[in-house]
Parts: sequence; structure tokens; C-alpha cells
Amino acid sequence: IPYPDHNQSPRNVYQCQMGKQTMGTPIQAWPYRADNKMYRIQTPQTPLLKPEAYDKYEMDEYPLGTNAIIAVVSYTGYDMEDAMVINKSSFQRGFAHGTVVKVERMNLTEKRDKHEIMMADPKKATLNQFMDADGLPIEGRMYREGDPYCCTYDLDSGTFHVHKFKSAEPAYCGGVRVLVDSGTDPIQHVIIQWRISRNPIIGDKFASRSGQKGINSFLWPVESLPFSETGIVPDIIFNPHGFPSRMTIGMMIEIMAGKGAAMHGWKQDATPFVFNEKQTAIEYFGDLLTKAGFNYYGNETMYSGIDGREFEVQIFLGIVYYQRLRHMIADKFQVRATGPIDPVTHQPVKGRKRAGGIRFGEMERDALIGHGAAFALQDRLLCCSDRDHAELCTRCGSLLSVQMMAKHDETARSGLADHTERQYCRSCGNHDAVQTVQVPRVFRYLTAELAAMNIKLQLHTAPFADAPRA
Repeated sequence: IPYPDHNQSPRNVYQCQMGKQTMGTPIQAWPYRADNKMYRIQTPQTPLLKPEAYDKYEMDEYPLGTNAIIAVVSYTGYDMEDAMVINKSSFQRGFAHGTVVKVERMNLTEKRDKHEIMMADPKKATLNQFMDADGLPIEGRMYREGDPYCCTYDLDSGTFHVHKFKSAEPAYCGGVRVLVDSGTDPIQHVIIQWRISRNPIIGDKFASRSGQKGINSFLWPVESLPFSETGIVPDIIFNPHGFPSRMTIGMMIEIMAGKGAAMHGWKQDATPFVFNEKQTAIEYFGDLLTKAGFNYYGNETMYSGIDGREFEVQIFLGIVYYQRLRHMIADKFQVRATGPIDPVTHQPVKGRKRAGGIRFGEMERDALIGHGAAFALQDRLLCCSDRDHAELCTRCGSLLSVQMMAKHDETARSGLADHTERQYCRSCGNHDAVQTVQVPRVFRYLTAELAAMNIKLQLHTAPFADAPRA
């Protein structure tokens, strides 16, 4: 953490936690490892500001982030509440590009018969572009959802089984390792490494080393971003409202120090407690910037990329070491139109992996009631959940005693029996007062549960026009 003595202590604790969540360099031998999941950044850099312990622990062997040009300005309105605007051209040049490395294990010896081996079907020539003759995927090839990537052969039945790629994200085959006891054994146990490319998109999480986390809110075209008199366009737009309450002065010093380090061509020392009241960090780095021909405080005149006019105030511009975190929207987003439902309640199941619904809880319900949005309330809690139609006897109010009755029509003259279905109530024997009502499925379930405990639920109906109004 650069200059942790200039930050509020909770911010330093936040960075200690977020430093473990970076898409940095987890290990150097990642192509040869079989970890279930790893995150790594494609083009990491060494920071321009290093504390003394940074080199002592050889942190450059496992770099965490990228040096980014940052402008502290409220611009476009897409930077509110910890959101940050990223330069689209920087993104296209590979800024913070990351990779997720996953591993898939296939062990045919775990099956009951153990008589399957890896082998491609020689009769299907179309498989040659997806796999080798041994039935294993081709290293370096990209696979999409539905592509065949491996093939097994059953020694007992003599049939081939083609396995298809199931992930919705395209992935590259990073390597295939065969695990056998000897060179003559058939291939039955393999480990396949998949590499998934992840560009930073809207919703991905970033953080500086001072505990200032932010969400990518917009990939803004470089033509519309503000630029300085020397033509510098920032990589990141940071909202100045993130400074007053959090008091991360260490990040403000880092912006000045990073700019001075870049202009003079040497790394700056970010060890805590180096500066004192007689020689402050602001004075030291202010003099560096002045010698480089910049404003003492690192402010620069900038121009709007939209209309070309000069900003009324100077903008704080500099360099900050930013980390991309592993919290990505591609792993978290959840959306559902239709999908699986619970067989008992007929309500949507829960869980992102099961394509379940998003819970509409008591607090959300109370919010809609408070707004008086009755139609939206009915839509969420009934129409889009477990709406069901049930037959109700309006005379005795029973929801469970209505059943279908087959009636023989004696007036049929065709010689064939005419069976027409009628509904009647087993409780009161009436068939003229049966009506179809719309109720939640879980209400029918509750009625049956109460009936099992010898508790009768009696319902009273009224025409919609006569229903009491609030």
C-alpha cells in the first residue's frame, strides 16, 4: 500500500482484503498446474511507486495490476457512487485483459464397467477439426457451446460416444494431460485445461491500492473523453466525491508521485513514515512536478472531448496503479424469463446455476404496497410466479371438494353413448354453483395441508363489480 500512513485505517484493511482478490499473477507455473480455477491478468506491470518491502518480498515476481492515467473529475454522470468510466481505446489495446483458467477431469475408470477408452470415431471425418485421433481436444483451438471436444469408445458394445462442450462462454484448450500407469495402458484418465478470455466489461470491479474500489460503468469512446493540452487522454475517470469522506490522501499523493516518476524516469519510494511535518510529501512531489514543467499540485488544463471547450477549472491528472478484481459480472449476472419450477408449489426454483428466479421478498413487497402499485404487485407475486386456476363451490366455499362427473345422456339417438363431463361438489352435491377462480398454487397447497390437519378453509366470492374497494 503506498503511503498507508496517509490513509484512514479501514481503507488499508480493505486493500489487504482486496489484494487477495486481484486477477494478478497467482503462480508462475500455471500452464503446468491442475488447479480447479485460477485468475490471471494478461499484461501486468510493475508499479511506479514501491514501498521498501516491495522489492524485499520480490513482489514483481507476482505483479497485481496496471499503471493507469487517471483524471479526478465528475464527467458524464456515469461515475456516480463508485462507478468509473474507462477509456474504450485503452480497453481495445488490452487494458486489464484477464484470463480464467479452469480444469476438467475425465476419469473413465470411475464408471461401473470400466470398459471405455478415449478414441475418436474414424467414420466421422467432421470430428477431425475438433479432436485428434486419440479422441482428445486439440491444444490451442477455441471451442464454443455445442462443439464436440472429445470422444470415448465402449469396448463391450463397440459404440462411440461424442462429448459436446457445454459452457456458454467460448474457451481455448490450454493443454491436455494423460494420466496412465505405463505407456501401454489405454487412455482412460485425462485432465483438460480451459482458458477463458475476459475483457473488462460494464459491471467488472477494479480497485486502487488505497482501498478505493470502483465498478466499470461505461466504456467511453476516446473522442468524447477530456484531453489535456499535451494530448493526454485518461484511462480512467475517477469521481472526486470519493475522496472527502474516505480521506484516502495516500491515493492523492500517489497520483502526484506517479506523474513525477513517469516524467523523471525513476521509481518513487512509497514507504510509510518517510515524510514529516517539516518536509511533507506534497512539497517533495510538488517540486518534482515543477521541475518537469507541470503545475505544483498536478493539476492540468483539460478540454471537453464532446465540444472542445476548455474546462472552467483545472483537473487533477496523474498515474495510479489499478488492480482488476476477480468479481466479474459474467460470473454473477442472473436473468430469467421462463425456466424450471418447483413441482409442489409451481413457483420458480432458486439458484443461478439452475436458471432460477430472483427472490421477491417481504421488503420488496412492502415497497410496492407503499407506492400503491397494485398491478405490479399482482404481476410479480401472482402472474409471474404460481398463478393457477381452481374450481370453487360458491355455495359451501370448498376448494377441494369439486370433481368431474361423467353423465350419460339418455336422449342420444345415434346409438352411441354421449359422455359429457360435468363438475359437481362432493361436499354439498351441488353442480350449478361451481366456478373457476384464479388463486396462487401455493394457496391450494396450504388448503390441502390444513385439510390434512382437519381444518376446513371456507371461501366466499363476490362479483368483481361488487367487490369492496379500498
